[in-house]
Amino acid sequence: MSDGPRYVLGSDEAEVERLDQQAATIAPATALLLRAAGLGPGMRVLDLGTGPGHVAALAAELVGPGGSVLGVDQSDALLAVAESRRGGNMAFEQGDARTFRATERFDAIVTRLLLFHLPDAVDVLRHHRQNLRPGGLMVALDYDIGTARAEPPVELAATVLRWVEAGFRAAGAEPRIGARLGPLLRAAGYEDVAGFGVQGYLQPDARPERLLAGVARSLAPQILASGIATEEELGLDTLDARLAEAVAAEGSVVLPPCVAGAWAVRS
Repeated sequence: MSDGPRYVLGSDEAEVERLDQQAATIAPATALLLRAAGLGPGMRVLDLGTGPGHVAALAAELVGPGGSVLGVDQSDALLAVAESRRGGNMAFEQGDARTFRATERFDAIVTRLLLFHLPDAVDVLRHHRQNLRPGGLMVALDYDIGTARAEPPVELAATVLRWVEAGFRAAGAEPRIGARLGPLLRAAGYEDVAGFGVQGYLQPDARPERLLAGVARSLAPQILASGIATEEELGLDTLDARLAEAVAAEGSVVLPPCVAGAWAVRS
């Protein structure tokens, strides 16, 4: 595997708030995909790149008191948030989600919005075969930013989305990886690959500008350093208000990135 990836969005208080907002928006899609993949009562689950523990909490509900979930993340700050919210059948551990080795094998491994940031996604998926029991499930959930838009179109929203995608790519991330999860699982040696994507539709009263502006704000250092946009063009102090006004003026619905899911079995 290559050197450890850099999570370009950080882990400060503003980023945790953005992660909470994002997680609330995609929680229904995540729960639907986890159920479709086959997570259920009694399973022992590993959540890679758990962050503040959003997916771990959803998985814990699905496996119930007879199951358990271990969340692994390299950020002490995010793990502290996760620990403060921990349920009874959950545990958290500091570690590199790319190279973590379990002492006992799991029934399922889940990961959401981790492969997005990894240049060696296939190697990471292949590595975790050893952490699954034979017949165990590998479940990968990630974004396909290529589906994101406002409808009818809003020029400012389209511009912000271009900045965000270019910023992620400049940082070495792959913001459309959700479309390729199935092939990645096959390349990593998993079998019986299946999956689908869930597209969200955010009405103006859902305040979609918070999500667009929030990720642009977290990614701003990378956007500025890469020359993708200037500080004046970003206008972070007014970006939320300008996006809200532009979306309302067009009566637009904002489509966030598709939440794609793929899952497969370790032979």
